[in-house]
Amino acid sequence: MRLTQFWQRMDEAFGQSAARTFARDQVLTKLGDRTVEQALQQGEPVLQVWRVVWEQAHLPAHLR
Repeated sequence: MRLTQFWQRMDEAFGQSAARTFARDQVLTKLGDRTVEQALQQGEPVLQVWRVVWEQAHLPAHLR
């Protein structure tokens, strides 16, 4: 998954502004107690970050 695809899915799931807020503010245990932004900046694979977001936010299957 490319970073552009990641942000498209985030926007679809949360809406554009809420997606950015979620990525900046929500600390996720499965990302090592980091935010989405921190995990991406520290080199976590984009697909792995997306899977954690999808699971933790209980998003619908079509967004997986």
